[in-house]
Amino acid sequence: MSEELPQLDPVIHAQARLRVTVALAGLHTDDQITFPRLQQLLDMTPGNLSTHLRKLEDAGYVEITKAYEHRTPVTLVRLTARGRVAFEDYTRALHRLLEVPGAER
Repeated sequence: MSEELPQLDPVIHAQARLRVTVALAGLHTDDQITFPRLQQLLDMTPGNLSTHLRKLEDAGYVEITKAYEHRTPVTLVRLTARGRVAFEDYTRALHRLLEVPGAER
């Protein structure tokens, strides 16, 4: 009996959301990044980034905080603990999918 292929998390699997998740996973646990810095890092439009962040937030994978720095509004984004676990599960599933049974390495 062959092993069933793992399923990839559809919330993370979309290319833009995968890029966002990878960028946020590169931060230390509980570190945050400003929306403009994330937008610049990923070279995404504000609307596109907002749309993908909303999907990740709805899944509980990211937390978006509105704050003020010197009376200027700032939007901060971080990967939640649930998001980190989902990303780790996603990468494990992807590695299993890429393993070819019987292939020499």
